[in-house]
Amino acid sequence: MIPIEEILTIIPARGGSKGVPRKNIKILGNKPLIAYTIEAAIQSKSVGRLIVSTDDKEIADISIQYGGEVPFLRPAEFASDRAKAIEVVKHTLLEMEKLDNKRYSTIVYLEPPSPFRISEDIDQCVELFFEHNPGSVVSVFEANQFHPILMKQIASGALKPIWKDEPEGVPRQLYHPKSYMRNGAVYVLRRTNIVNNKFYGDPIIPYIMPEERSICIDSMLDWYAAEAMLVAQSKSQN
Repeated sequence: MIPIEEILTIIPARGGSKGVPRKNIKILGNKPLIAYTIEAAIQSKSVGRLIVSTDDKEIADISIQYGGEVPFLRPAEFASDRAKAIEVVKHTLLEMEKLDNKRYSTIVYLEPPSPFRISEDIDQCVELFFEHNPGSVVSVFEANQFHPILMKQIASGALKPIWKDEPEGVPRQLYHPKSYMRNGAVYVLRRTNIVNNKFYGDPIIPYIMPEERSICIDSMLDWYAAEAMLVAQSKSQN
């Protein structure tokens, strides 16, 4: 049985995004980007307490409107371009433990740039975490187009492999071994790692998501892809 009362869910949403300015509250389809993550979390049966960590009053107000809790604003030192995820998680965890006068054993970390993750993705990640007792569970997708064999370096003016030579005439889907990329959709983390300044811990259990739910918006090109996905979804439902 999953101890929901021990789970703290954190959605990080700073105000100073660069690739897409103000992206966390930029309207995607008919609602702010962050609303997709908040709604998926609310629909999940495994999120426990749902906190939005932000340094921005406007983001806080919109998050509350869609059902997130914002008990405090994130200090500026944890909202800069150089701030690390581990710092955001640890700050929010310790502050919430002070406010609630309890310890949370498990953290579910959901990044707003992944609007197509669904509540079932969250639930299955949490189930994997409690079933296998790993350091963490991380959502990924199969990355044929980003396989490491495609990565090159320029050495003495010539293109050279970073890893090993790329086979000629082999379709990308047949490259071996299969490669996977984090998609930023779901992380399930262990308190004992976080307080010791470790994000993932060991071992890391993967949760594989389909490519269509793995769009992560870091640039305007990603934003246009997300808009196109919404149009495709709308057409498929009609």
